[in-house]
Amino acid sequence: MTDNDPSSIIRIARENGSSEDGLPLDLGLRVRELRKARNWTLEQAATQAGLARSTLSKIENGQMSPTYDALKKLAIGLEISVPQLFTPPCNTQINGRLVVTKSGEGPQKPTVTYEHELLADTLTQKQMMPYRARIRARSVDEFDGWVRHDGEEFLYVLLVWLNSILSFMNPLRCAVVIALIMMPLWGIMW
Repeated sequence: MTDNDPSSIIRIARENGSSEDGLPLDLGLRVRELRKARNWTLEQAATQAGLARSTLSKIENGQMSPTYDALKKLAIGLEISVPQLFTPPCNTQINGRLVVTKSGEGPQKPTVTYEHELLADTLTQKQMMPYRARIRARSVDEFDGWVRHDGEEFLYVLLVWLNSILSFMNPLRCAVVIALIMMPLWGIMW
């Protein structure tokens, strides 16, 4: 690619400061792919976007360059943002893993203050250690100091009341807490 090549005009800037040349995107083909991914006819997509069917057909066939207003209508109709109209589709391969741990069947790891049941213990290369815990301790005096470690903890509370005692603030009594992310370097007692 040379400096005189029109496709070298397209540069993609990344957050880390690097950049790369981007390949020109066929907008008409992209719009058609988005429409077909929703199993919409040309008429349905045009109605959804508030455009004439003939206009949408011309855009898809590269016979017309849409105005910005038409691009906004298309994006709203397709329920995406305008930049997503110009973003090539990503890999459609679905990646994922599934491990089911039935209640009470995970490895048990009891301690003086907690009863831990490990979840998804057969799943390798996890980025976190999921477990279900029941707190045995009923007062701060039962703990042997603050619990501290690197990383974060995600807490999903299944109890009506929870007393959180953090090393840097007054005790906190919570009712119906849905989720909380804590930094264990602060020092935690549950």
